[in-house]
Amino acid sequence: QVCTQKYIVKNYFYYYLFKFSAALGEEVFYITFLPFTYWNIDHSVSRRMIIVWSIVMYIGQVSKDILKWPRPLSPPVVKLEMRTNAEYGMPSTHAMAATAISFSFFMATMNQYKYPFELGLVAAFVFSTLVCLSRLYTGMHTVLDVIGGALISAVLLVLLYPAWDTIDHLLLTSPLCPLLSIVVPLVLCYNYPKLDYYSPTRGDTTTILGAAAGATVGFWLNNRYPAPTRTSNSVQLGFPLIPSTMVVVLARFFVGILVVLLTRRFMKSVVLGVLGYRYEFPIHDLEARRRLEVEVPYKFITYSSVGFTATVIVPLLHELLGLK
Repeated sequence: QVCTQKYIVKNYFYYYLFKFSAALGEEVFYITFLPFTYWNIDHSVSRRMIIVWSIVMYIGQVSKDILKWPRPLSPPVVKLEMRTNAEYGMPSTHAMAATAISFSFFMATMNQYKYPFELGLVAAFVFSTLVCLSRLYTGMHTVLDVIGGALISAVLLVLLYPAWDTIDHLLLTSPLCPLLSIVVPLVLCYNYPKLDYYSPTRGDTTTILGAAAGATVGFWLNNRYPAPTRTSNSVQLGFPLIPSTMVVVLARFFVGILVVLLTRRFMKSVVLGVLGYRYEFPIHDLEARRRLEVEVPYKFITYSSVGFTATVIVPLLHELLGLK
C-alpha cells in the first residue's frame, strides 16, 4: 500500500528531531555505531551488543509476521515513511532495537568504565525514548506497538543478561562456532514465516542475521589469532577526550566505514551477478531479487561479508596504517 497523503510541516524542530531519531533504529545506525564500538571502545561490549541485537531483532521481525497486526490507518494518521509501510505493526522493531542497543551498551559498560551510573541510565532511557516517540510521530506505529516492542526487548535483556558471559565464551572458544554461526541463521532465514504478499521483513532479518553471523566468525577468528587490542588510543567513557586520541578515533572510524561500504557494494554486485546468471534474471529486476532463493543468499552473503570485514579486515588495516 502506497502512502500518498499530503502534509505540511509546521514544527521543524520536532520534524527533524524525530526523523533523525527514527534513523537511529535503521541500518545506517547499525552499520556505524556497532563497528565504531568494536574499533574504538571495547571488543567485549561490541560482542554483547551484537548478540543481543540479532536475537532481539529476529524475535521482533518474526513476531510481526506471525501476529499480523496492521499499522495505523492513513488517514487519519499521516505517515512520513514509505519503505516499512508494507510491514505489520506489532511489535515495533525500532523500539526493540533502540531498547536493546542502548541498555545492553549501558549494562555492558557500567562495571568496566568509570562514569556516573545515573548518567548512563538516563542516556539509555533518552535514546530509546526518542526512537520510540519517533515511531508515533512518523505515523508508523500505535502506542501499543511501541510499548509492546520496548517491553519484549526489556524482557529479553533480563533473560539474556545472566548468560552473557557463557554465550560470549562459547562464541570465542567453541570449535563449532564458525559452522553454527553460519548454518543456524541460514536455516532461520530460509524458514522465515511466509506471507501472502511481499514484505521487507524477511530481507531485513536476513541482513541482520548475516551481519551478526559474519561478525561472530570474526570474533572467533580474532580470539584464535588475536587481533590488535585497543590500548593507549581507545575511547574511555569520560570527558574530555585529548585531541590526539580523537584524531585516531575518527581516522579509525572513517577508514573502517569506507572499507565496510566498499565491501558491501562489491559483494552485492558479485553475489547478484552470480545469482542472476544462475536463475537467469537481470540484476536490476526487483521482483526476481525478492524471490526466496535469491533474496536470502544475496543478503546473507553480502552482510556476513560486511560483518567479517568489520571485525577482521578493518582491524588489520588499522594496524597496517598505524591506527592503534
